[in-house]
Parts: sequence; structure tokens; C-alpha cells
Amino acid sequence: MRKLKQLLIAEEELFRKQHPRSLQLFIKASECLLGGVPMSWMKKWAGGFPLFFRSANGAHLEDEDGINYIDFCLGDTGAMPGHSPEKVREAVAAQVARGITTMLPSEESIRVGEELKKRFGLDFWQFTVTATDANRFAIRIARQITGRKRILVFNYCYHGSVDEALITLKDGVSHARQGNVGPPVDPSVTTIVIEFNDVEALQHALAGHDIACVLAEPAMTNIGIIHPDPDFHRALRLITQETGTLLILDETHTLCTGPGGYTAAHGLRPDILTVGKAIGSGVPAATYGVTAEIAQRILSEKDADYEDTGGIGGTLAGNALSITAIRATLENVWTDAAFVRTIPLTKRFVAGVSSIIQEFRLPWHVSELGCRAEYRFRPDPPRNGTQAAAASDTDLDQYMHLFALNRGILMTPFHNMALISPETCEADIDHHTGVFRDAVRSLLD
Repeated sequence: MRKLKQLLIAEEELFRKQHPRSLQLFIKASECLLGGVPMSWMKKWAGGFPLFFRSANGAHLEDEDGINYIDFCLGDTGAMPGHSPEKVREAVAAQVARGITTMLPSEESIRVGEELKKRFGLDFWQFTVTATDANRFAIRIARQITGRKRILVFNYCYHGSVDEALITLKDGVSHARQGNVGPPVDPSVTTIVIEFNDVEALQHALAGHDIACVLAEPAMTNIGIIHPDPDFHRALRLITQETGTLLILDETHTLCTGPGGYTAAHGLRPDILTVGKAIGSGVPAATYGVTAEIAQRILSEKDADYEDTGGIGGTLAGNALSITAIRATLENVWTDAAFVRTIPLTKRFVAGVSSIIQEFRLPWHVSELGCRAEYRFRPDPPRNGTQAAAASDTDLDQYMHLFALNRGILMTPFHNMALISPETCEADIDHHTGVFRDAVRSLLD
């Protein structure tokens, strides 16, 4: 532990030395931006201050100090198709010239709706600005049409800043997540939380027929990759149907699995599906889809105000620019061909990291999900959020991130996750493998 602290201090000093311009800009930003950043999560980076970026293209990013990075963070999924794909860039520029937002539909929105229906299998679609909004609206709809108030999520889930999802289990008791800022109500009032892959707990929680919906990622991603047990989704669908509980699947991160996300890849049948971030190549855009049955129930709710003050929608939702970005991304970037390229590269990343874990006999593991990979500090893949959280090591996380950053590799700051874009190449993967090995050697020498 003492050695790790010393190594971390040395890397922090190196980072400060290499990035004088970013430091200067951070000091200046601190005079007008709260915390010195335009959005609070941007302070999460290791090193004491964030990089200020100058440009990003494909799988690379350049900072204000002129340093080029292989970007495995990709905007924490927002730029998973790669930074500014050419076809998206051209389409967005053309749409800006025609108009950005009018609160009127465009013919292009029909093309996008048809494509979403084909990819994900749900019949009707609406658009939002963020996946958080899509999840919030889906929860409201579930409450409205079921007449039930509470929802169920899985421990250490991630669904953006949805109030009901900021909850965790501690010693079997639900609590607001540590650091939850000003929750309007204690989330334990609105939400039941259980462990992922626990079918028995799911049966018990839904047995009272009083839960409006289960909100879940098909595979958990934000506390490390947690795959579902082989029969978990079959049980989840069966139990929710038997209890009249709606199933909402959040594909915002698991879109990494394929062009139609985990849902299409594994033949899942949710009542509602939400997805955001990468679907517009980083242009703020998200969407939610519903089955024909759910659409019928929505439209039959004559007293529900879906068009004005009912808590659904937003002035910028479904704006022309976002719709264009989604269309261009789905048609030109997020295709079968993209995954033919990215999944083998992800396997190459995993093989490289795994070989070093084995070489040095580390009690770590590396997991993959489509074009997403992540290593964690425990020997076996976790089955639930509690197991995954127990493997967290803040200092080690910081060190591995900063070591990579100082050697031209940008990893996701919240965890040891890498995203592989269609623009990533084998040399990028191999450079990471070498840097990862050097980091491990420095810990053990």
C-alpha cells in the first residue's frame, strides 16, 4: 500500500509536468465554472485536474498541450461509434443549415422510427434528449398504466440520474446511494433493490403484484461487466409477465453488443426499451420504444396528459438535429460491419490483458461484452453488484488510469473500462497491452 501511494504521487507529478496548459486552463476555469468544469463528472479524472481537449477524431484525441491519446473512453460511451464519424458529421452539418429544432416532426423521424423498430423489435418509438429522460418517462408510463407506484432495480445499477435508481443494498437493507445529492424522497420509498441474477429474490419482490416495472440493463456495466446467468433473462421475463410487472431494458451501455443491442443479439422481449448516448454518435439524443400492447394501454389512458404538463416529453426532445444524428449513425456507423471489426479487436484487447494477468499471477480478471472490455481486481467475474463493488480499489484504480494517461492512453475514469470503436486499430490495442504490462511490472518490482 505504501509503495502504491508513492507510485501514485510520482505519476501525479509527471502528469502535472506534462500538462501545463491543461492546468492553466483548469485554474482559469475555476474562476467561472463550478468546480472548474462545465459538468461535475469531468472532475473524476486521475491527476488532480482534467485534461482540456483540443480535438477528437475517430479513436484518437488531442489535448491542449498537443499530446495525442488513443481513446478507449470515447466519452464514456457517448462517442462509442468513434469521434465525429464522417457520414454523421456531414449529415449533421447539412441539418444545421436546414434547421435545428422546430417542435415539429420531420419525414426523417419516420425513417428513424422504422429502423429502430426493425433493429430492436419494439413497435412504437418516442425521442428524448438523454437516456435519463427516456428512463424517467418509461417509469412514469409504467406507473400510469399499471396503477402501481414502486419499481425494482438491481444493486449498483446505472440508469443515469434517475432518482429511483440511486439506491443500493447494505447488509440486506436498501439505502440511498452514498453521496446522493438532495434526493426528493428516500429512494427506498419508491424502489425495491435486489441483487442481479437472484431469481429467488425477484420472485419474492414481485409476488405482491405491486411493482410497476423492473428497470434493468440486460447485462450490468457500470460496476464492472456482470453477465446474466444462462437462464436469468428467461426467468426475469416469465416472472414479470406472471405478476403484471412491466420490463424496461436500458440498452444505453449494452448497445456495445451489436447493432440491435443485447436485446436483438439474445432475442429478449422487453415491454419498453431505452437507449441513448452512442445512438447519435455523441449528439445529445435518446429514445424509448414500446410494444404494440403497451402503446394501446398508453393511448387508452384518456386522463393522462402526454402532450403538455404530464411529465413526459420536452421542448428539445425529438429535435431535427438529434433525429438526423441518429439516422446517420444507424445507417452508416452502427452496422453489422462495424461489429465484424470491433468485436475481434475487443477479443484482442482481452487476450492481451488476460495474458499479463496470467503471466504475473494476479488475482484479477478481464471481461468483455461486445466491443466493451474491463478488468477488475478480483479473480473471478462477479455475479452481482455487491461482489463487483467489493473488488473496487480507489488508489489502484487511480494509479492504473494515470499510468496509462501519462503514456498516451485514455481509459474511462469511472472504472477500468475500454470501448473499441470502428476506428480503433490493432496497433492501438497492442500499445495498451504494452502499457498495461509496464504498469503491472511497476507495481511488482
